Amino acid sequence: MGRTYIVEETVGQYLSNINLQGKAFVSGLLIGQCSSQKDYVILATRTPLKQEQNENPKHPKAVLDNLDEEWTTEHANQVSRMLPGGLSVLGIFIVTTLELASDFQNALRRLIFAMEKSMNRKRLWNFTEDEISERVILHICSSTKKISCRTYDIHDPKSSAKPADWKYQNGISSSWLSLECTIHLSIHIPLSTTSVSYTLEKNTKNGLIRWAKQIENGVYLINGQVKDEDCDLIEQLLSSDHRSTATVQICSGSVNIKGAVRCRSYIHNNRPKVKDAVQAIKRDILNTVADRCEILFEDLLLNEIPEKKDSGKEFHVLPHRVFVPIAGSTVTLCDYKFGDESAEEIKDHFIEMLDHTIQIEDLEIAEEVNAACLTSSINSEPSLNSTNEEQPEQPIRRTIMVTIQQHTGMIAAFAVAVLAAGISFHYFSDGETQ
Repeated sequence: MGRTYIVEETVGQYLSNINLQGKAFVSGLLIGQCSSQKDYVILATRTPLKQEQNENPKHPKAVLDNLDEEWTTEHANQVSRMLPGGLSVLGIFIVTTLELASDFQNALRRLIFAMEKSMNRKRLWNFTEDEISERVILHICSSTKKISCRTYDIHDPKSSAKPADWKYQNGISSSWLSLECTIHLSIHIPLSTTSVSYTLEKNTKNGLIRWAKQIENGVYLINGQVKDEDCDLIEQLLSSDHRSTATVQICSGSVNIKGAVRCRSYIHNNRPKVKDAVQAIKRDILNTVADRCEILFEDLLLNEIPEKKDSGKEFHVLPHRVFVPIAGSTVTLCDYKFGDESAEEIKDHFIEMLDHTIQIEDLEIAEEVNAACLTSSINSEPSLNSTNEEQPEQPIRRTIMVTIQQHTGMIAAFAVAVLAAGISFHYFSDGETQ
């Protein structure tokens, strides 16, 4: 039996209102959340056209066969940055003319695999064995409005299409639990005599990969004891026990990431489990730190700012996170802005990427003070520096507070204790002070 997609009715209205206006097709992304029983779709957004793209091709069939994988994949990468923990790009939709109804499968199959491969390359986390690996392709005929819904297993390049159910339902976007926290980063990445010659971007990414393993390998306890990960989320108190020990190595420099980052994730309230909450908040932590660094390096490249390898020290402020509400939904998406970017630029980028209008006054800048920054320094002579390995010894205790809310109000507050040396975390809910 194929998968079932429960779809917000506003998504159906959005898809029905798409007008080809002489084009052979319009394609875009489907956004939502996977679960073991069914998937939830809360948003659809068309892929913007390239400026040079011909909007009225003479040979529409050839254009469809050569669907621009690179452009659509880049759109998927940009949109995935704008999704909080728990939400992801579930697949793609395409609206075509009647004569092209049967001429899209091969092109879209290649596209769905190319998109997932590109997004996966940027992640600091890996899929779990029991995680849903099917992604959806929705085809809509512009004249008959007939829908065809199929899925592919993106972990199996040889997989064939499976039929899936596409069901509209009102109120999907208001049935979510919100998990929020602020993490105070202090990530220290020592540079060996070899890695000191690498680019700042490469050293940072290598360091974040090691840091991500510490986040992923944390052992989460319930009320101080190991509990079944399938326990009901609402009734549980989460804690974590992760231990590490310091080692010493000779270093010729270091990269440091410090400051506050705001994390937010969403879980559909249809009997969520502890493991769902843990996974969502972990991945939002990993995604938002990695995305900020990637955006910084893209900005440096775009503005042709050279690395200061000979000056000894380098300092960069990472972009702030900005949360953006979706009309008619309790879910917020996000974007990132540097200090010199205006709210109008964020609004324009949001409209371009997600094809939805927002109000500037609704923008929520997550980190007003103590913004995260990245620094690097090169020592004139190698020195001893401590790093962290994942071996048990004397841990340093940090407390995490994760606030979980529903659209009807606060549901519960979860105190999470993390034991970690070398990388310090402190999460707190709104209204709590350090």
